[in-house]
Amino acid sequence: MTGLLLEVFVYLAAAVIAVPLAKRFGLGSVLGYLVAGVVIGPTLGLVGSEESVTIQHYAEFGVVMMLFLVGLELEPAMLWRMRSRLLGLGGLQVFVSAGIFSAIAWQFGLDWRTAVAVGLLLSLSSTAIVLQTFQEKGLNKSEGARSAFSVLLFQDIAVIPMLALIPLLAIPELMDAGGIPVDDGHHDLSLVEGLSGWMHAAVVLSSIAAVVVAGHFLTRPLFSFIASTGLREAFTAAALMLVIGIALLMSLVGLSPALGTFLAGVVLANSEFRHELESDIEPFKGLLLGLFFITVGAGVQFGLLIEQAGLVISLTLGVIFLKAAVLFVLALMFGVRRADGWLFTLSLAQAGEFGFVLISYASQNSVLPADLVPILLLVVALSMFLTPLLFIAFDHLVLPRYASNTEGGESDEIDDRGPVIIAGSGRFGQIVNRMLRANQIPTVVLERSPEQIDNMRQVNVKSYFGDATRPDLLHAAGVEDASLFVVAIDDREQCLELTKHLKHAHPKLKVLARAYDRAHLYALRQAGADWVVSETYYSALHMGKQALRAMDYHPFRAQNLTAAFDEAEAKGRDALYEQWLRKDEDESFGRGFQSLFIELEEALHGMMLYDRDDGHARSERGWTPPPKGYTDSFDDKTSER
Repeated sequence: MTGLLLEVFVYLAAAVIAVPLAKRFGLGSVLGYLVAGVVIGPTLGLVGSEESVTIQHYAEFGVVMMLFLVGLELEPAMLWRMRSRLLGLGGLQVFVSAGIFSAIAWQFGLDWRTAVAVGLLLSLSSTAIVLQTFQEKGLNKSEGARSAFSVLLFQDIAVIPMLALIPLLAIPELMDAGGIPVDDGHHDLSLVEGLSGWMHAAVVLSSIAAVVVAGHFLTRPLFSFIASTGLREAFTAAALMLVIGIALLMSLVGLSPALGTFLAGVVLANSEFRHELESDIEPFKGLLLGLFFITVGAGVQFGLLIEQAGLVISLTLGVIFLKAAVLFVLALMFGVRRADGWLFTLSLAQAGEFGFVLISYASQNSVLPADLVPILLLVVALSMFLTPLLFIAFDHLVLPRYASNTEGGESDEIDDRGPVIIAGSGRFGQIVNRMLRANQIPTVVLERSPEQIDNMRQVNVKSYFGDATRPDLLHAAGVEDASLFVVAIDDREQCLELTKHLKHAHPKLKVLARAYDRAHLYALRQAGADWVVSETYYSALHMGKQALRAMDYHPFRAQNLTAAFDEAEAKGRDALYEQWLRKDEDESFGRGFQSLFIELEEALHGMMLYDRDDGHARSERGWTPPPKGYTDSFDDKTSER
């Protein structure tokens, strides 16, 4: 018991120390976990390779949980819309990559059956590292990330026929030699062992059907009953039971547990309990994935790496380069271009965690010779270890290249001029642009996302590609002659820097900036913005009025109360800003700000007790109502906004 607790403490301590440091230096949590594994494993020897392999079997369940959560985000209709890229892009990547690696392995003298197995396992990429990094960097919605996810999903599905094919590739000479005994500490149970082919298929199909049917008809009453008890821990236990049970069922019928839980997640994507399931599973997923990455780092055999450094490093770089070449060509074929194409290429260029599974399985089935197994394990581990560096290269080499006026990322030639320049054509900038254009006010819109530009041009709204923080692009857009500059870009720091630059270089230019929250609003005001609008304030104010209507307040009273709230907020805004300026450097707002905010809230409460116009107590009898139907039509129109 003491030894187990010591190992757990070492792994957790390594994660707690290494990951925050990696995040602070901009390296990402995945690289932090990998470095932590190297430190406690090969470097300091605090954990052995055997312990790492054992723990890795349990840590791999983090991948299973991750795919369950991914499935929860994908409705079946969305998955159907992905079918062309799922089958086309994903299928071509697996078959082309596997074919190239198999041909090269065969040319190097390996038996053709061994070469096929090597090609299959190297064609897979790391679902765990790639999806985790996408989530951390906020890239999930990009075209490159969506294309990469299609490939990863196909790869996870392709593991099933790969596992079925490997036993057919057994080499008699290796069978006579006894293969490589791999003992993972347990013996797998199976419901399909010894069954005929058609019975095997029937059991597998029945299991998949059971997951779909149970997801549709049984989970809702189950979770409803558990939710009615009000016990959060019971709901967490039920969520874990669901994921583990489906993974167990898939393992019993010889399918990938990750694929089974992904299917269950898709089935539950429309469930009202989806968000509760996500919040309950997420902590376990994050912890197990981190543990998995640590075991990968701890499993690196530095002795073999030093002994055969030239061979291992050449193979690792060769795998990354060849996969990247295949992915880059496929990106061009399927129209994934510019920065998205490079994101797609670099994110999938490594080998994956399922490679460990296939190596172990192939060695047990006498497909891989004994001397090849440790080299392959090292190549897979090192390629995964280098993946965070590829993402860093994307951040520091690719993105600046396309954001600046260089090859493949050139800004559009701006041939329009207008009194208003709008930076950003997202959900906020679009509305501002539409209102101005509807009133015959010419605008020049600058946008950094090519996909957003294409979307806008499909509805005849013209915008120009380019980084609005670049002075030369601002000059091309006619900033010297503009009267108003609307800052509506998504990055809050760039929004602040752009505001400072505009007020410094063009002091007569009026700047209207979008703020994300109260602190950002004050920072933009301090930077010199002439007007700052919180992106949520007026929509929340309108919803508050609708909430009063829903609570049976008369429409005019709800309107007066809303106006009174807005007036009180405006009166307190300057006082709060002045107090915010006096905050300490290490405080977000300061103690004086908090006291003043509470005081203003109390004043607001008192102000709402009186009529906005005459100060008398509120009563619907104190005024004459509007014509019949007036307020209904007004609210119908405003609610559509």
